[in-house]
Amino acid sequence: MSLIKSISGIRGTIGGKVGEGLNPLDIVKFTAAYATFIRKNSPVKTNKIVVGRDARISGEMVKHTVIGTLMGMGFDVVNIGLATTPTTEIAVTQEHACGGIILTASHNPKQWNALKLLNEKGEFLNAAEGQEVLRIAEAESFEFAEFDALGHLYENNTYAQKHIESVLALDLVDVEAIRAAHFTVAVDCVNSVGGIVIPDLLKALGVENIIKLNCTPDGNFPHNPEPLPENLTQIAGVMKEGRADVGFVVDPDVDRLAIVCENGDMFVEEYTLVAVADYVLKHTPGNTVSNLSSSRALRDVTRSYGQQYHAAAVGEVNVVTMMKQTHAVIGGEGNGGVIYPASHYGRDALVGIALFLSHLAKEKKTVSQLKATYPAYSIAKQKIQLTPDIDVDALLAAVKEKYAQYDIIDIDGVKIDFPDSWVHLRKSNTEPIIRVYSEARTPELAEEAAAGVMAVIAEMTKK
Repeated sequence: MSLIKSISGIRGTIGGKVGEGLNPLDIVKFTAAYATFIRKNSPVKTNKIVVGRDARISGEMVKHTVIGTLMGMGFDVVNIGLATTPTTEIAVTQEHACGGIILTASHNPKQWNALKLLNEKGEFLNAAEGQEVLRIAEAESFEFAEFDALGHLYENNTYAQKHIESVLALDLVDVEAIRAAHFTVAVDCVNSVGGIVIPDLLKALGVENIIKLNCTPDGNFPHNPEPLPENLTQIAGVMKEGRADVGFVVDPDVDRLAIVCENGDMFVEEYTLVAVADYVLKHTPGNTVSNLSSSRALRDVTRSYGQQYHAAAVGEVNVVTMMKQTHAVIGGEGNGGVIYPASHYGRDALVGIALFLSHLAKEKKTVSQLKATYPAYSIAKQKIQLTPDIDVDALLAAVKEKYAQYDIIDIDGVKIDFPDSWVHLRKSNTEPIIRVYSEARTPELAEEAAAGVMAVIAEMTKK
């Protein structure tokens, strides 16, 4: 059993002893700590907290435990039921709530679940705020409400439709162009909440022919739910048969979007944001942001429009912070997470699908032809095992000094920007490893770039 308490929330495998798995007692403690934090810090005084969940098998149990705890802390709860992460984020602001909790373990397998914590803006808590929630939970410094101050429960199942309507209202979403293109679209929603909302979104966008794969929201994931190429053989097979113009794959909470070409090839998750940014920049001049481990292709496309690209530390909250600071018109992460401020500051696959289809319809290209218009890069992901005697901070400082002649970014580990490649080193928060991400024009060159830096590190650790 696993239980991971971090600044971004609590997640774990369902069951087990207290402190070893995600069970009702740990859920109560962490929810009460969050409620205590919100009570002390939220500028909104509506006393409402929104709760939404993905379709995991454990979702009902976790939902009832969280809702009961929030009511026990004196909060009114707006339960929006089965809902995507971005839908829940939107609901927080529309309800003028003081916070929200999303019950989802995102791309983790079905035995996992988690509590993701939102502020009054429908955005994730930052590192300092998350740390304070952890402190409150550890100290158990929370107090439950008296009988006459208990919260109330309100059910609201309208937010999936409201989310769709908000997407349709975006200026750059061209329903007429999409309808006129007569697209056939295949979707794989991994038997979670995407199976409810994505087909409805496509119909609202004017797509008449939809091939639905794994759209029953029962939490029985038919494959590993992380939308990586090795997990997407089913939809790739459909595309290879020539049955659809484009394929879309979402993760269980629908904040990540992977695209499959008409010939079954992967568009590649890194390029979801690149393509959407290309479309947005074509119509809305402005800056872009992604994290340090995302493809250089976004920088190249941004500069081709005469705009500025900025890199943020890894993590959605860091990307959002940088987007606000630089007034970015589009941003996100290379895992297929599109953040479009004209909608809201959160990764949103619904927004990604609508903007991508608008782009595809106007370009009048196949998906593979569109992909070919973007700079070609490949990312390699490796790791360095750590031993207890290795001082990671000192090691990264030495690497930074060794490669000082190149552009170095050290806001999150160390990223070395070579002329034709980059290598990003950062310590894992969950494992005793240094993650080594690299990118170059080919997979071989990406691995070669990483290998060079890893060899230098190996020499350093011998000394």
